[in-house]
Amino acid sequence: MHLEFRHLRTIKAIHDCGGLSAAADRLNITQSALSHQVKGLEDQAGLELFVRRSKPMKLSPAGIRLLRLAERVLPEIEALQEEFRSLKSGKIGRLHIAIECHACFEWLFPVLEEFRRAWPEIDVDIRPGLQFQALPALEREEVDLVVSSDPESLPGVEFQPLFDYEPVFVASSQHPLAKKDFIEAEDLRDELLITYPVERPRLDVFSQFLRPAGVEPRAVRQVELTAVILLLVASNRGVAVLPDWVVREVRYNSDYVTRPLTQGGLTRRLYAAVRTTDAAKPFMANVIRLMRTEPVKLQRGDKP
Repeated sequence: MHLEFRHLRTIKAIHDCGGLSAAADRLNITQSALSHQVKGLEDQAGLELFVRRSKPMKLSPAGIRLLRLAERVLPEIEALQEEFRSLKSGKIGRLHIAIECHACFEWLFPVLEEFRRAWPEIDVDIRPGLQFQALPALEREEVDLVVSSDPESLPGVEFQPLFDYEPVFVASSQHPLAKKDFIEAEDLRDELLITYPVERPRLDVFSQFLRPAGVEPRAVRQVELTAVILLLVASNRGVAVLPDWVVREVRYNSDYVTRPLTQGGLTRRLYAAVRTTDAAKPFMANVIRLMRTEPVKLQRGDKP
């Protein structure tokens, strides 16, 4: 048999309506066309699908088996069609994010919580981009958005600016450098520098501050969690350089001091890298808008 979805809809309509005339109206076809369709289906099956002498029309045992198939398949087809409509309108989709910024978790989670409430049908996932090559993965469509501070010229990929931030020196209030108004690269030569477990080219303190000055700190200790970094700093076990959104909670804590790097301070910019074909999707535009506003709220001290 060569079954089509219209055959299943026909069987169900005739069963629900109890006759050809009402079923034809429901299916928006003529009664004659519906009769020919049923006759052709019965010829394929080699069996009668309806007991025509009864009113309303009743299904034969073969027709009942076909009805059961229609009741299983048609709802799935309707659900798939609705899913496709939602995909087309941007209501559902996939948002897999790769992060090349270790400290970005500090502001990204509130963003995704707000995004989840507005777009519950979007499949959201986060992959630490430091564990793999995030931008090539974006080009291969393995991820959908990359948070990065290092824009590149890639075909089919656009880097949308999110916000500027300042890498800030953090130390114990008892540390000798606490007396300085700003920190120069040479000041860190004799220090134990506490950093995230990230390659040096991806750390602002090295790529933007120490390496251009040709300075190497006395030692480097890598720590995974921001809270532990701050704990070690408060205990005067070392110093750190962290994004300004990370140190917002310690700026008024007497255990810490924060200072700009160089007299004028350093400014960096974060970007959302997305495929050009995805940039106009409503949910993508929304999450990028949220990414732009959340750090501003955090710096003001707003609650997520």
